[in-house]
Amino acid sequence: MIKARVTVTLKNGVLDPQGKAIEGALGTLGFSGVGHVRQGKVFDLELNSADRAKAEADLKAMCEKLLANTVIENYAVEIA
Repeated sequence: MIKARVTVTLKNGVLDPQGKAIEGALGTLGFSGVGHVRQGKVFDLELNSADRAKAEADLKAMCEKLLANTVIENYAVEIA
C-alpha cells in the first residue's frame, strides 16, 4: 500500500476570487497583516500497489486527467 498526497494550486497569474474573499474575511475577523491568500485543494490517496514507480505514474495520470485543470492549475505529488 502506497500513501500519497496531491496538492493542486492555481498557477501564478490566475485570478483567485476565493482567495481574495478569504483574505477579506480574515481582515474582518481581526487578523491583520494577512495578504496574498491563495486557495487550493489537497487529495490524500492510498494506492494498492507496491511498485513506487507505477504509483507515481498513475498519480500523474490522475492529476492530468481529473484532479487538476492543467490549463490553470499546478499540482505536486508527494509519496509517503
